[in-house]
Amino acid sequence: MTGTVDFAAGGYRYIPFKFQYSSGVAAAPGYTIERVRLRRPVPLAEGFAMVEAYLSSIGRPTTAFCACELRSPAQFSEAGFIAFNEHYCTTLERWGIYDPKTRINPVARSNVCPKVNAPTEPMLYAFSFTVPARDAAPGFVIAGSGEAPTGGGQYGDHIVRRGETSPDAMADKARAVLGEMEHRMRFFDAGWADVSDVQVYTIYPVHGFFESEIARRGAADKGITWFLAQPPVVELEYEMDTRAIAVERTL
Repeated sequence: MTGTVDFAAGGYRYIPFKFQYSSGVAAAPGYTIERVRLRRPVPLAEGFAMVEAYLSSIGRPTTAFCACELRSPAQFSEAGFIAFNEHYCTTLERWGIYDPKTRINPVARSNVCPKVNAPTEPMLYAFSFTVPARDAAPGFVIAGSGEAPTGGGQYGDHIVRRGETSPDAMADKARAVLGEMEHRMRFFDAGWADVSDVQVYTIYPVHGFFESEIARRGAADKGITWFLAQPPVVELEYEMDTRAIAVERTL
């Protein structure tokens, strides 16, 4: 990643990553980002229909869709994850967001797997979009990241402390992910002091490194939301995402 790219049709800029999602988005001048969380997650096709209807109801184009949070039944193999994302991108292509020729996708995303009450199919949990806003804080959403360095090819070849889940290993994984969150926020000239919410996803205890790795970096100044969930790809054990959004609603 060398810089951000403007997505003028959506009113935001993004950090390029892979075809399935970007590493993060920030509102363009004259816009801000709002978020909607569903009262209950719904199947992905139904969720996308809800997003399309909601954006139409507030006079926003589908291209304003800039981030989403998904819930999946279980971790994917790397090949399975790619196949899922190919299908996911067909809706974004129809909405004028994803370009299959360049395989560039500006939308930020988190996709995790709940340990308890897991869904039977991929579900939409929340989504974010841009709206015109004069003199508003621009807002940003940093996509979820697990403990494999960005741009490292196959996840399995680069997982921090692969196959280990001891307290010490989990602290190392958290440290790597926190560093990645900070790296991505710097693209938007932002840091922990700017965020409104931080979300953590792991099925292993965070208590042992909460103070040393999370709180002391400033990542918990506004608290964190911990989901008992796994990252979407097998062998990944710890994921985070973060955002700076002033207006959030429940639908």
